[in-house]
Amino acid sequence: MRGTCRRLVVFAAAAVFAFSGYVFAQKDTGASKTGSKTEQARTAEDPPLIDLARYNQVVERYRGKPLVMNFWATSCQPYRTEYPMLIELAKQFGPQELAVVGVTLDDNGDLNLVRHFLAEHHPPFPNYRQKPQIDVDAFYRGVNPSWQGTMPATIFYGRDGHIARYLVGSRPRTAVEEAIRLIIASTNARDETATALTAGH
Repeated sequence: MRGTCRRLVVFAAAAVFAFSGYVFAQKDTGASKTGSKTEQARTAEDPPLIDLARYNQVVERYRGKPLVMNFWATSCQPYRTEYPMLIELAKQFGPQELAVVGVTLDDNGDLNLVRHFLAEHHPPFPNYRQKPQIDVDAFYRGVNPSWQGTMPATIFYGRDGHIARYLVGSRPRTAVEEAIRLIIASTNARDETATALTAGH
């Protein structure tokens, strides 16, 4: 498949919402309390680590909103092109309650690249980093049984917290925007139906 990257077992590689700022916490990174102030400040900005259990918690946290979970890595060139587009879409559809969350599949050796990448792009949504040394295949299957770790990968959740659509590989903006409009329109339609039924009683 063109415009894709495959995560290798020996390196890193490895999911989002229209909220401003980073949601990074030092307790999530395991930063040493005895480290220097410079080290603590730097690690406080690192994406919190995420495994399958925490991923499911994040998805559940945003239940009630259309949600986009995007998986990326600094080593994936197609994604370096796609990320600015995702930022634009997050801002565009934020007023319609769209939530976006990023998950980098980069490993510890690429953490400096992750820091520079996020500092350069200033995403208006939270980002996590896949916890090192976990069973990545189990993580992929748990996130989406149809996903095998190819990147970029984007999963679109309906307001009910279930997967409505997913895209694998680099896709044009029109394809991503269409998927976003679909989950927004479907949830809005369901809300309107529920309101109409309530009004009829």
